[in-house]
Amino acid sequence: MPLILLLALVCGVAVGNVYFPQAVSPSIATGLGIAPEEAAQVVTATQVGYTTGIILLVPLGDRVPYRRLIVTLLVLTGLGLLAAAGAPGLVALLVAGVLVGVTTVVAQIIGPMVAGLVDADRRGLVSGTLLAGSLGGMLLSRALGGAPAEWLGWRAPYLVAAALVLIVALLLLWALPAGPPSTAAAQRYASLLIEPLRLLRSEPELRRSCVYQSAVFAGFSAVWTGVALLLTGPLYDLDASAVGMLALVNAATMLCTPIAGRQVDRCGPDAVNVICLIGVIASAPVLAVGSLGGMLGLAGLVLGSLLLDIAMQSEMVANQVRIYSLRSDARSRLNTAYMACMYVGGSVGSWLGIGAYGQAGWPGVCVLVALVTALALGGGMAVPRLARPRSRSDGAASMPPVSGRSESYGRGSNEGVGPDGKLGDGVRADVPDVSRRIWCLPGTSRQSHLKER
Repeated sequence: MPLILLLALVCGVAVGNVYFPQAVSPSIATGLGIAPEEAAQVVTATQVGYTTGIILLVPLGDRVPYRRLIVTLLVLTGLGLLAAAGAPGLVALLVAGVLVGVTTVVAQIIGPMVAGLVDADRRGLVSGTLLAGSLGGMLLSRALGGAPAEWLGWRAPYLVAAALVLIVALLLLWALPAGPPSTAAAQRYASLLIEPLRLLRSEPELRRSCVYQSAVFAGFSAVWTGVALLLTGPLYDLDASAVGMLALVNAATMLCTPIAGRQVDRCGPDAVNVICLIGVIASAPVLAVGSLGGMLGLAGLVLGSLLLDIAMQSEMVANQVRIYSLRSDARSRLNTAYMACMYVGGSVGSWLGIGAYGQAGWPGVCVLVALVTALALGGGMAVPRLARPRSRSDGAASMPPVSGRSESYGRGSNEGVGPDGKLGDGVRADVPDVSRRIWCLPGTSRQSHLKER
């Protein structure tokens, strides 16, 4: 557990590098003597670099030993932050921002790594703990990133971030196990980049997780795009800092994701998925109270956004546990496909949220959240639960899981299916499993129930 907590801290430091420029951009404008709109391009450059890094670097987690890859990326991130701190002008700062975004993707590499280091019945708790670290980094970097810039100038936050990144790089160089060569060590880099698309085509459970998370993140992005317009509009007439304070309220989500992870370990991802999707739908009418204005409206926004955030992050824990159990030799590529779909959904959600707010105001955004999530709930359940028998991408024979049954709780995978159509524990793959309809038994875990059966 100390190593897991250290890795959660690393996730927070890495993710914080993407978000603290949002708080620093006004100081950048003052320090470089440029317009605020130009300084805001640093935020965009970092986020574009982050998306690019997910696509180009995260698949390397299936090829390069984890310690070497993670420490190297952290060192490059530290160098990029130092370059940004010494940037003489906007162009150099933008280039450094892209470099920081591309290399600070270690949180997306740590998740698949840890999934292979812990037992299957602890992946939910561990994934929730890592996500809590990422959320903490995101919130604290937004809330506290601007303070050093106001006191010491805009270069100070970059220097502080560089020091933190290089310190955790040294800690991981000592704490992380070296690890054996990756199963995809002989696979070409171009093939690694194409593999996430192939996995989306061949893995129904991956597609289902992508449908769920893309829709939920689309609703989440629509809400946070629209709420900024609502709070700064004539109904509330608040400044932009009010949006930051509302986001800071959702720090309670950090405490909820490990709890959601325990429920995933106990009940399986499907049960948590359904509860979270219903929670997102339920948050829409609570958020709609915000259109009334005044203290009642603010209370609705606080409670609704908190419910939405908890449901969205808990949904992410469940989906990641599901995809990590599909193929142990391709977890980083599975995560690449999943995260890419999630960010595409978020981008579409922001665009739809602006349109909905322009056409129907804040109630239109709330209706959009409920509608998109309801469609995802129906569409995700329509995705076939059982995948066809398949071979591993590296051409090696598929090995049965340690327990003799599929690692994905008997759902979404036919690995270990013999020529007689039976699973390792003698259950036919084409016969519906009664345990799939049992989400959770009081006082027991799903794994212990399967063993008893």
